[in-house]
Amino acid sequence: MAALGRSAVAALRVGVVVLNQDDQPVMVNPSARKLGLVGAGDQLDAAVCPLTARVRRTGRARRVEVDLPRPVRARGERRESCGVDLRIIPLEGGHVAIEAVDVTEAHRLAQARRDLVANVSHELKTPVGALRLLAEALVEATGGDDGGAVSPSRMPDVEAVRRFAERIRHESTRLGQLIGDLIELTRLQGAEPLFEPKPVVVDDVITEIADRISTPAAARGIEVLIGGAKGLVAQGNDGQLRTALANLAENAIAYSSEGTQVTISGCRGDGMVGIVVADQGIGIESKDLDRIFERFYRTDKARSRVTGGTGLGLAIVKHIVTNHGGRVDVTSEVGKGSTFTVWVPVCPETDVSESEG
Repeated sequence: MAALGRSAVAALRVGVVVLNQDDQPVMVNPSARKLGLVGAGDQLDAAVCPLTARVRRTGRARRVEVDLPRPVRARGERRESCGVDLRIIPLEGGHVAIEAVDVTEAHRLAQARRDLVANVSHELKTPVGALRLLAEALVEATGGDDGGAVSPSRMPDVEAVRRFAERIRHESTRLGQLIGDLIELTRLQGAEPLFEPKPVVVDDVITEIADRISTPAAARGIEVLIGGAKGLVAQGNDGQLRTALANLAENAIAYSSEGTQVTISGCRGDGMVGIVVADQGIGIESKDLDRIFERFYRTDKARSRVTGGTGLGLAIVKHIVTNHGGRVDVTSEVGKGSTFTVWVPVCPETDVSESEG
């Protein structure tokens, strides 16, 4: 029976350690070792010893969170810490039992939420502050006094009113885009059930997005081209893929100059379908390539304010592609342009035939 109990403890994902009165482990399961609770030579981590001593002295159980160094498994591997929720329980004869739960991921998510709230608060201040200042200027331009009433002795400055109204429309549109992107990103990261994969005709997606960006592209003197492999069918969610591709295409237009080209094309390889968006724009520095998919990360804050980006487009792209079981590749050279390739699973032949039928 004792052997059965030890086997059951060893199989637990929760770390379990039983210590004698000298803090020497008499039972350690594999999960406890993985968490770094017990190190080489069966030595209890030094940060835990004062806690077990206090539990013995008071005779009362204690619960606390600590950071423990995660064991290094290979030479050259970077040592990382993990957050561990400890429950320390006094037993008979001075023995102590420790139950350990890895809460590293929970801490990471909590920090990500705090960062998101801080970033959102910062990003919302700009358009909201601009709207307030523009509204005050608009009141002034219409001859309003400090109380907001219009003075009959002053004629409204029609040109100023028109200019401020246009700016208010611009800032309110930007605010609406930011809120919409936040809602979309929250939905993609949330606990909603994933979509049911269905066949997605890539040619249709590319054609629609190219048509969607044709007007703003023409206004900037940018040519939009369609190319690559035809007849590709991906497996996924049509609406989400259109959203991802639209974000990439709109970025390509925003960061390209007059007289350049933006190309949207399809390709295939290793059981995946690729959708490529290539531009001849300003490009991205190599030091920024690893961070461009982070929320609110901008390589050029001044340029982003001019283009009206929310800083969430590429984060949305990343989450959509991840939800599809795919990836996003990016290559770029400053002054020559960028190429983004979205890879998603190809639709099995059975699904293609069913969709065509």
